[in-house]
Amino acid sequence: MQHRGELLEAAIRKSGIPITRIVNQLKHSRRWLYNQFSRPDVSIDIMLEIGKIIHYNFAQDLPELKQDRRMNGMIKEGNEVGYGEHSAQFWKDKYMLLLEEYNDLLKSLK
Repeated sequence: MQHRGELLEAAIRKSGIPITRIVNQLKHSRRWLYNQFSRPDVSIDIMLEIGKIIHYNFAQDLPELKQDRRMNGMIKEGNEVGYGEHSAQFWKDKYMLLLEEYNDLLKSLK
């Protein structure tokens, strides 16, 4: 069995979505999420919920998810889950991420 916590951490870091935004949507603390990273047996439900937030399809990493009926209708082309590039939410999240990066850059120039 793969270490689900490590898969989760890698996907989150690759997504570029701030951990604060993820834990706020999940209504958990940052500490809770960091604890999940160290667990080899993170719940499938947690992984699916985080996958929706970061637009990541964990079914490609976890074969047991491919047969899971909770994935019905969630797997899109490529690696996206929940909604694709043509949805407003996708572009809103992308814009917010770029805006945060831009603001951080401006702060570093002061």
